[in-house]
Amino acid sequence: MESLPDWADAGFHGTSRGPHVFGAKGDIVAVLFAHPLRLVRSDGSNNKILWVARAATTSADPTAPATLVITATLDGTDTRVTREVAGGPGPSIIDMPQAGCWHLDLRWSGHTDTMDLVYAR
Repeated sequence: MESLPDWADAGFHGTSRGPHVFGAKGDIVAVLFAHPLRLVRSDGSNNKILWVARAATTSADPTAPATLVITATLDGTDTRVTREVAGGPGPSIIDMPQAGCWHLDLRWSGHTDTMDLVYAR
């Protein structure tokens, strides 16, 4: 497992080698504290994801909303849900209504990226 890049490892100690997924453009990373992500977590834990955006992606547009808006589509279906992380990239609990591979369109502070996350049963 590769380490987090320097721009995403603030606050982590040691080698920062936890499960994570990069956005297609490389401007955001989802650090997965619950791995694998699950539809139902019987152990009482959450699907905690820390979203970290490159500092260079901070918007110069003061009117752009800071909220991280996640539009997720279940692969091979028309099932679509929206999740929001108030204040922009940061800690979150992101649950999905079905197991499977979800394609995420991410929007924050005038920026966009995409990634796929898999949720197990």
